[in-house]
Amino acid sequence: MSKTDSFVKFEKVDKSYDGEVLVVKDLNLDVAQGEFLTLLGPSGSGKTTTLMMLAGFEAPTNGEIYLDGDPISSIPPYKRGIGMVFQNYALFPHMTVNENLSFPLEVRKLNKSDIKDKIEKALSMVELEEFGNRMPLQLSGGQQQRVALARALVFEPRLILMDEPLGALDKKLREQMQYEIKHIHERIGITVVYVTHDQSEALTMSNRIAVFDDGVIQQISTPDILYEKPENAFVAQFIGENNQIKGKVQSINGNNCVVKTEAGEEIKALKVNINSVGDKTIISLRPERVEINPTNSNFENIFQAKIKELIYLGDHIRTRVEVCGDDQFVVKVPNTYKGAEFKEGVTVKLAWKATDSRALNSR
Repeated sequence: MSKTDSFVKFEKVDKSYDGEVLVVKDLNLDVAQGEFLTLLGPSGSGKTTTLMMLAGFEAPTNGEIYLDGDPISSIPPYKRGIGMVFQNYALFPHMTVNENLSFPLEVRKLNKSDIKDKIEKALSMVELEEFGNRMPLQLSGGQQQRVALARALVFEPRLILMDEPLGALDKKLREQMQYEIKHIHERIGITVVYVTHDQSEALTMSNRIAVFDDGVIQQISTPDILYEKPENAFVAQFIGENNQIKGKVQSINGNNCVVKTEAGEEIKALKVNINSVGDKTIISLRPERVEINPTNSNFENIFQAKIKELIYLGDHIRTRVEVCGDDQFVVKVPNTYKGAEFKEGVTVKLAWKATDSRALNSR
């Protein structure tokens, strides 16, 4: 992304609350106009602090934040033209839906005709046209969250910020709202910066994801690249389920390497970010990339394994095995698998390709 593409830009931004510990460290981040960028990470990783600095509720300790080319660190929140959606909805309980949506427009001194038109447009975006006269407590959780989204959109901001907006909803409704927000973004093309600790939510909704840990972006990329090509062990473990096998690099040949596990087996792997023979490494391997009792020999890695546990999860059987000294190794087996002697306690063959084993630094 070139500098001219940056609609939102963090330039060498630090944030400390006590003058000693940095909760955000040397942050350099660009967001393109119309992009849906998610800040993903565990609690305390710096993602919400980053969002609060962009909103104007926190000031950077060092560095500058730009919005459409203009520095905004000294501009108060209400002058930034940014819409906010929070987990707790933050609707006025004594006002109707229409009145909630009218409030940010009245503050901006729009006339009654424009206010009416903008409210109708915003409620149409979230498919709540018939709910304008309802009170918030007469709505379901999902409807209240859609009203909160409509209120953030109603004054046509340049940017929408969302802080764990679906955290209070049950699983089914949360998943439904993920698709609704994604589709609204696709229809209107507004720039969205979204915070969550839920990796499946981030994968579902985002154009790009910035994975935070300890105040630093560990990797920023599209959902498919983050999942398929994690750059370090933290990202591999945080995005989706992942097997990790510790070992040392035995040999390197171009983009490939051989890793000797702590139990003594040798695994052929893709060299991602290790430097030399003797380096400690962690092999990252997705459970769905492993085959049980393969019917062909197109695999560079084949090992004996003992089945420790089978858990039926509908579309697949989560199979925990002991292999390469790891008794927490997981394989996702399709529920249609008809292999003989597929039960706890039996020994099977496991196989996977070298290109699916990623030798990562052991950060």
